[in-house]
Amino acid sequence: MAFLRGVIRCSVSRKYGTGVSIYNLTLRGGKSSRIRLFLPFQSCNQIALKSAAAGALNDIAENKKSFGSRRDPLDTGFADPKAAFKSKTTYEVLRAYIVYQLCSINYLVENNMKLMKICKTLMGEKLFTAVMKATFYGHFVAGEDQYKIVPTLKRLHSFGVKPILDYSVEEDISQEEAEKRELAATQSEMQVTATQPSEAAQIGGEMPQYNVNKTFADRRYKVSSARTYFYLNEATCERNVEIFQDCLHAVAGATYGTGITAVKLTALGRPQLLLQLSEVIMRARNFVSEIIGGRGNVLGHHMTAEMLEKKLFDAGIKDTSKFLEKVVTDSEGVIHLFPWSGIVTENFELSDTFRVPSLTEGRMVRLLSQLSKKEEEMFRNMVRRVNTLVQTAQELDVRIMIDAEQTYFQPAISRITLEMMHKYNLEKAIVFNTYQCYLKEAINEVTTDLEQAQRQNFYFGAKLVRGAYIDQERARAAALGYPDPTNPTYEATSDMYHRTFTECLGRIKALKDKGEPPQKIAIMVASHNEDTVRFAIEKMKEIGVSPEDKVICFGQLLGMCDYITFPLGQAGYSAYKYIPYGPVNEVLPYLSRRAMENKGVLKKIQKEKKLLLTELGRRLAKGKLFYNPKGEYQPV
Repeated sequence: MAFLRGVIRCSVSRKYGTGVSIYNLTLRGGKSSRIRLFLPFQSCNQIALKSAAAGALNDIAENKKSFGSRRDPLDTGFADPKAAFKSKTTYEVLRAYIVYQLCSINYLVENNMKLMKICKTLMGEKLFTAVMKATFYGHFVAGEDQYKIVPTLKRLHSFGVKPILDYSVEEDISQEEAEKRELAATQSEMQVTATQPSEAAQIGGEMPQYNVNKTFADRRYKVSSARTYFYLNEATCERNVEIFQDCLHAVAGATYGTGITAVKLTALGRPQLLLQLSEVIMRARNFVSEIIGGRGNVLGHHMTAEMLEKKLFDAGIKDTSKFLEKVVTDSEGVIHLFPWSGIVTENFELSDTFRVPSLTEGRMVRLLSQLSKKEEEMFRNMVRRVNTLVQTAQELDVRIMIDAEQTYFQPAISRITLEMMHKYNLEKAIVFNTYQCYLKEAINEVTTDLEQAQRQNFYFGAKLVRGAYIDQERARAAALGYPDPTNPTYEATSDMYHRTFTECLGRIKALKDKGEPPQKIAIMVASHNEDTVRFAIEKMKEIGVSPEDKVICFGQLLGMCDYITFPLGQAGYSAYKYIPYGPVNEVLPYLSRRAMENKGVLKKIQKEKKLLLTELGRRLAKGKLFYNPKGEYQPV
């Protein structure tokens, strides 16, 4: 078991004064050693996981030999129960059926959090933990820590499936507390004391979507399938960095270098900064529309700096030298109005950087409300944290996916993520952005970002999702009086997803035709929609992109749509499971959301329940109730 020998187990015996710790280490071969480390008293996980990563990476070649290279034909109808559940014991198949059956009972689902708390009180913590591990926790969560998830990861690997790790501990705070934190964290110090209206309103008018509203301050409102972070202070953000780093080290040490870690930027900084930066980006697009005409990002207009200068001159703006100094261009024209690379890597003052000429006043105006020195420092801290995580991922040779969030944060999140790609995705796709296809602008955003990657010559990574916030987005748009950013129907979202995927696939094929590495574009189809997965497979065949090109992968949550993920992995497609882990009592909010999400996809559950029941019957008829899963597959 070379894979397990690569893990160093670490336990703290005692702490001697400031920065001195005694550790018991179980090293390879089972030998124990007691050492004294004169280090800041950092997380024991960090020390253990760094060593585990190094040991496991050295053993990759050895472990790959232990797995076969079997490939099964793929049933694109996803109706083969044997292929779907060959990775499960009969107990696990039965448990999955029971869990899905419980998820079909409305009363249980709608009151699941309340019922779990009552059960915990009545049963006591020990019995409650045992019951949860035998049911919901055991089905949806891989284990309590980085070590206990190893058997699950290894079994997934042997059946052709790779992991996306997520430490799924969530705060269980009240609505009142959530609103209090969010209102405090989204209000700028300078806005509180301001007596004059913002100059920014001159460019594009009022933008109510970037206003803070108490009704929607609890960002969990109408959201069941996404985790929410609420800002408390900078120290909490630093702790989140450590948690994400633990995930990255666990990925490297337990996934043969093929894993991914998911990160939310709202966990790494004050949300007010993302809100204001998003407003700046959208006002800059309005400025381009006023000057040039048309819509969208300036990059898509292929306008040279000279053309921009002439447009400004014709509009009555004479002195544009300082503005044009900051414009980023290449041989095809303007890429950015602002020096984004400098903003995310250097100590630029944001308030002074984001200025554009006003067509009405003929002078430079701020697109960003004045930030205090403390807020400027908070922004630099947030960018530093993102850099720290991406650097860690690069050093460990694993990937990091930045999750999408609400539309009033997303322009800033995407911009920061693209600049991280520009900086780190020089030889392979390490950083991935997420695109929500329920948004009307999804394909335009992807197309623009693909063009930036091509023009600035970096590898582009994208995760395509339907999206988690559609009900909240619609309600907020209606309440605050701005256009609904979402597609009107489920079918329209599916069409957007398919068009966006086809655009990406077409560009991958163009790279192949030109003799360039197709891996310069990497796409994850993160969908539980069977039709979307089938569409992607058929489109790959039609266009001429094969699984061996290693540019398209598929992803679903652990415990959901196994009848899609495992047949894909066993047929040689790059398949992932999103793997949550954490202590039972601390992942209850996550389990609550999974129950709610399953309630919303009853048709899908019905199919999976039918397949589970069929597989139970097959094993009973063939005398295989004690079937022991042993995979012979090698993930792509």
